[in-house]
Amino acid sequence: MAVLEDVTSPPAAGLRPRGVSQRERWQRRLPLLPALIFTIVVTQVPFLVTLWYSFQSYFWNEPGGAHWTGVSNYKEVFTDPNFRSALWRSVTMTAIAVIVAMFLGILLAVLLDKKFLGRGIVRTLIITPFLVMPAAAALIWSGPMLDPNFGLLNWLLEPFGVNHVAWLTTHAYGSVIVVMIWQWTPFMTLIVLAGLQGQASDVLEAAKVDGANAWATFRELTLPHLRPYIELGVLLGSIYLVTAFDQVRLMTNGGPGTSTTTLPFYLYQKVNFAFDIGGAAAAGVVTVVLTIIVASFALRLFASVFQFEEAK
Repeated sequence: MAVLEDVTSPPAAGLRPRGVSQRERWQRRLPLLPALIFTIVVTQVPFLVTLWYSFQSYFWNEPGGAHWTGVSNYKEVFTDPNFRSALWRSVTMTAIAVIVAMFLGILLAVLLDKKFLGRGIVRTLIITPFLVMPAAAALIWSGPMLDPNFGLLNWLLEPFGVNHVAWLTTHAYGSVIVVMIWQWTPFMTLIVLAGLQGQASDVLEAAKVDGANAWATFRELTLPHLRPYIELGVLLGSIYLVTAFDQVRLMTNGGPGTSTTTLPFYLYQKVNFAFDIGGAAAAGVVTVVLTIIVASFALRLFASVFQFEEAK
């Protein structure tokens, strides 16, 4: 009887049967299951379909459907000079836009961190470009701003002898970069401004008492404090801008020639003009792999910076 009582007695306080704990873990995961399924359906399933097409020869304008060709599409991607040019152009445009936007963001954040009349209104106005849809921003800049006959920019520069300049023809590459900078400078400003407002005021006061001027204080104290925020802005801006398509498609359509043909627009041309589904799929897979490699390296670098800051 004593043995039976020990077996049938409830578990000691604080201990739970294995089945109950397993059930509780699944109950906690269950609310996340719809989001996980949705993410898999909209991201991983299309990627698997793209991966399958990348090994096929499939042209929309040719009868017969798709047929297996192995890695021939990948060989064509790596030997295509247009792909390499588009890849290099995407990297350079992204790098220029992100660096200039971050530089301007730091300047604006330092100014907006000061107290002055109407600071709230100025902050709101500066943030506005980031709230504009990329397609709408491209249409605004290609028409009212950069039109050779009625554009605002030509009107502003007319007193200096500059008028009727077809910016989207003669300076297409720079025009697209300017729009990217205009739209992403507010984002960089917000991130840097958050870092400035998180800086301890007593440290700045101590530096002022020690006789440090404004530039020395910014260089030795503020800039190291802002380093994680700056790197976060550069990382997020790079991930987004390297896939920018709206500005190129709506402002220059990849021209003149191929001067503004970036990697997303190259893929668009492969599908909509060459009807080469297999080649576009292979180029897309290569692009995704390269993006994952760069993003993983950047995230590891960024994580090491945060660990270094916490260790201090």
